[in-house]
Amino acid sequence: MRIAFHTPLNPVGDGGVSGDRRMARQLMAALESLGHVVEPVAAPKTYFREADPARFSRCAADAARLRDALLAGYREGQPRPDLWFTYHNYYRSPDFLGPEMAAQLGIPYVTAESSDSARRATGPWAAQTEIVRHGIAAGDVHFYFTDRDRQGLEPWRNAGTALLPLPPFVTLGPDHAQRAALSGPPRLVTVAMMRSGAKLMSYLALARVLDRCRDEDWALGIIGDGPCRAEIEVVFAGLPESRVTWHGQLEREATQAELARNDVFIWPGIGEAYGLVYLEAQSAGLPVVAFDSGGVAETVRAGETALLVPEHDEAAFAAALSTLLRDRALRESMGATARRFIRSERTTERAAERLAEGLALAVRNRSTKPRGKATP
Repeated sequence: MRIAFHTPLNPVGDGGVSGDRRMARQLMAALESLGHVVEPVAAPKTYFREADPARFSRCAADAARLRDALLAGYREGQPRPDLWFTYHNYYRSPDFLGPEMAAQLGIPYVTAESSDSARRATGPWAAQTEIVRHGIAAGDVHFYFTDRDRQGLEPWRNAGTALLPLPPFVTLGPDHAQRAALSGPPRLVTVAMMRSGAKLMSYLALARVLDRCRDEDWALGIIGDGPCRAEIEVVFAGLPESRVTWHGQLEREATQAELARNDVFIWPGIGEAYGLVYLEAQSAGLPVVAFDSGGVAETVRAGETALLVPEHDEAAFAAALSTLLRDRALRESMGATARRFIRSERTTERAAERLAEGLALAVRNRSTKPRGKATP
C-alpha cells in the first residue's frame, strides 16, 4: 500500500531531537519493512503551547486549504494514498487533516498514540479536543501504546473502530552485550534533554535522590543538554564533584555505547508518556530505577527489569537505588533479563507484526463505512 504518514505534533524530517520524532521514524521503518510505500505528509505542525483561539482558526483554515490542494493533485494524477496514518493526535496537536482526507478518498484512517482527555472537553481546550474526538470517532484502527491511552479511547470502540495494543518498541543498535568488567563504584547513567517542565522536575528530583544516597558508593554519568543545563548543574553542585560526569548531548550510537559502560539506568520520568530511553537502557543490559509515572510501566517489567516506586516518593526511590547499589548479583541478573526482554519482545520486527494485523483490520473496517463523510 501507499501510506500517507501524518505527524501533526512535529514534522518527522525537521531535524529536531525528541522521543516523538524518533517514534515516528520507527513507525515509518516498521511499515516500510512490510513492503509499504510510506510518504510523510508535508503539513505544518499543529502543536499548541497555549489554547490560542486565533491560532486554532488559522490552523483549521490552513488544513482546509491543504486538503483541497491535495485532493486536486490526486484528481490530476498524482499518486494517491491507499491508507492515511496519523501519529500522535491529542489535544495539543489535533489532526485537522486526516479524518476528512480519508473520508473523501474512501481509504482507511489509522492512528497511533491518539489520546482523549475528558477534562479538556470543556474550557479553553474544548475546540482542540473536539477535533481530536472527531478523528478518534472517524478511525478504523487506533494503536495505543499505554493502557492509560486505551482507557481514554474505550468510548469509541465499536464494530467499525478497533483499538489495538502496540507496546512501545525501539530500533536496536549495535549489540554491546559483551561488556568488559567494570571496576570502581557502581556506575549510574541517565539520558534526558535539559528543558523546562517535566524534564527539569525529574532532574531536580534525581539530584535530591542522589543526595539521600551520598553515603552509598556510586558514580553518575549524565547524557543530555538543553536550555536548562546551567540550572541543573547548580542543583547537582551539592554532590561530590568527582562523582558526576557531564557528557553533554551525544549521537544515538554514542549514547548506546555509553549506556553499555554502566550498571544502572536511573531517571525519575515524571510525566513520561512512556520513554524510549528506558527501552534503550534495558536493551544495553541495564536495570532501571524510576517513578511509576505516566506510561513508564509499559516499557519495563516491574520487579524483573526495573524497580518502580510511587511518583514523587523520593525516599522510596533512594531505597530502591540503594538496593541495587549494594547487590551486584541482583544488578547483573536484572540487567540480563532486561536485555532479553527488549531484544525478544520490543523490536521493530515485533511491532511490524502488530501493525500488519491492524492495517488489514482497518481495510476491512473502512469497507463497511460510507464514503464522503467521517463516521460520527
